[in-house]
Amino acid sequence: MSATSPQAVPSFRGRIGRDARSGYPAVPHRYRLHLSPSGPFCLRIAITHSLLGLDEALPVTPLPAVPDAPDGGHLALRPLYQASAHLYPGPAVAPVLSDDWTGRIVSTHAPDILEDLGRRFAAGGPRLYPDGADRRIAAVGRLCEQGVNAAAQRAGRSGADPAARESALGILLRSLGTLDRRLTSAPYVLGGEPTAADVQLWVTLVQLDTVHRWHLDAEAVYRLTDHPRLWSYARRLAAHPAFAPHLDLDAIARRHHAQCRGEEAAGAAVRIVDWPGRVPDPATVTGR
Repeated sequence: MSATSPQAVPSFRGRIGRDARSGYPAVPHRYRLHLSPSGPFCLRIAITHSLLGLDEALPVTPLPAVPDAPDGGHLALRPLYQASAHLYPGPAVAPVLSDDWTGRIVSTHAPDILEDLGRRFAAGGPRLYPDGADRRIAAVGRLCEQGVNAAAQRAGRSGADPAARESALGILLRSLGTLDRRLTSAPYVLGGEPTAADVQLWVTLVQLDTVHRWHLDAEAVYRLTDHPRLWSYARRLAAHPAFAPHLDLDAIARRHHAQCRGEEAAGAAVRIVDWPGRVPDPATVTGR
């Protein structure tokens, strides 16, 4: 499966506040995002940034799809990390929210960055965190992280006990079923408008089909497809102007295979969604 991120605990946890007393007020043109959308957290931040229309107020500096430093970080981020913490010992990883006024990092913690964008910079875009929706957004987040991502990794782990893999696949299928049912009567997972839950769910489905699928057998992948509303939703959002520009399938594949330590399974050739853009042929992808 994919290698673990080189940074287990974020080093910088500054927050964007409501006013100047917070230390980091939500001032347009002050902050900058450094993103590599081939990674799931960076992809979520990039989509959120587009949904909120923040191109002018909060610029983005793109980073290579595959980290280019020997320690798993990005060489372009090293000066920023060193300016923020003298002799910083760890890898310079993305995402990063930086302060152009001070030349230092505000945060490297993706969940905080996502929430601060949605709550502090939401001027004209959709309300990604509607009043009273926090628990429902968190519930979808748990399903995505534990019921889909973690379960898919266990289900595709080479060398694992077959019973354990089947149990994990069962958890994955039940989680997809729960998410599928949420789309029975509404176009988005919490209702009629997109929220932060949709951003996370869509990126989770992208990861399931473009990363985890490589390690599942063909029968398991076939069983994943038996959630028509969910995959129709994934296709529809893949054409959304805030989602589509950030989906680089080639970059996701290169990142995955550069970091992957697992074995490819029969499901690698069984694509679930015909995502826009180029999908590499499994036989031609190298660098694993």
